[in-house]
Amino acid sequence: MSANDDALGGSNGASISSEGGAAGTIEKIDIHRVRMPLDEPWTTAYGSDDAVESVLVSMTVDGVTGWGESTPLCAPTYSPEYAKGVFSVIRDFLAPRLIGRHIESGVALQDSLSCFKGNQFAKAALDLAWWDAHAKRLAQPLWRVLGGKTSTVQVGEDFGVQANIDQLLAEIRLATGRGITRIKLKYRPGWDFPIVAAVRQQFPDLVMHIDCNSGYTLDDLEMFRQLDELNLAMIEQPLAHDDLVDHARLQELIATPICLDESITSFDKARKAIQLNACRWINIKPGRVGGLTEAKRIHDYCEQRDMPCWVGGMLESSLGLSFMVALATLPNMKYPNDILPSSKFYKHDLSTPAVERSGPSCITASTQPGVGCRPDPAQLQRLGLEHVEVSD
Repeated sequence: MSANDDALGGSNGASISSEGGAAGTIEKIDIHRVRMPLDEPWTTAYGSDDAVESVLVSMTVDGVTGWGESTPLCAPTYSPEYAKGVFSVIRDFLAPRLIGRHIESGVALQDSLSCFKGNQFAKAALDLAWWDAHAKRLAQPLWRVLGGKTSTVQVGEDFGVQANIDQLLAEIRLATGRGITRIKLKYRPGWDFPIVAAVRQQFPDLVMHIDCNSGYTLDDLEMFRQLDELNLAMIEQPLAHDDLVDHARLQELIATPICLDESITSFDKARKAIQLNACRWINIKPGRVGGLTEAKRIHDYCEQRDMPCWVGGMLESSLGLSFMVALATLPNMKYPNDILPSSKFYKHDLSTPAVERSGPSCITASTQPGVGCRPDPAQLQRLGLEHVEVSD
């Protein structure tokens, strides 16, 4: 492969062999913005949320309707996007661009939207809906259409910032007692090294890592060197949300693998991260990268270059979780994924059927055509903030 081929992702890195088929005309797009109250606030380095705002899209392609969900949160804290803005961008720009078009692949859909810069969460909602409709038209489960190798995927358990260390340790004991084999700890100034050291002391052999959510800088190098003592599987997104260069420098100076999350917003950012040796793991979130089309492209490129991946989430309903499960069936997903049953966060799921564990540390993808999940109409109406239909 030439240097130019590598920069472009190569013919194999850009291809999605399972998505071909007859072109379908996009006839109608419905857009919903919803607010889903959390059972308990979810606290990370970028703040605390007591509810999650999500944008759901239904797309009708030649009479077949697919659903997608994108969860950028209600404020631009995780990324520059936020739910109300995503709703507006889809309504005013992206959906009108697609109505009446004959789309034969996810790549073609993304190409149709490429004149609009960024806005990955907005594009993801449409991309996911197209994939659901596409798999339904093929009468195949989405995970098979994507090229998944097994329907059952490994998952872990996540823990946000708690009231105190005793509460955290108690929750971890409950999780490991249920058979969870991997945990992730949210990590931020004031809830950092002493907390993780206490967990490691209590659970010396447990596979675990921390997620910094961009909360630190290279000025914190000595703390990161201390973390090398704790045998962590990885440190997720320690530095700025859009950085690659400082992460590469940090990875040179510490032994613990770095995983990039917020920094990987596209195939191009993943390619550059690998070229810079900025990480040893890549977390792929469909919403953050613009949908399954780009997620699959990143996965394939990483697989070719021995960069292991895993799937992350954004507190989606079971609809969004079902796409994550399908993505996690791909062969280069090498670490237990962040796919948590919605019952961990919500008393009443927006979507049905609910995604549940099929074993202590695993979830099994649906065998139904498409993604196998859709919003519950009553819940969609109850939690809805705004709705619009875009059609000819």
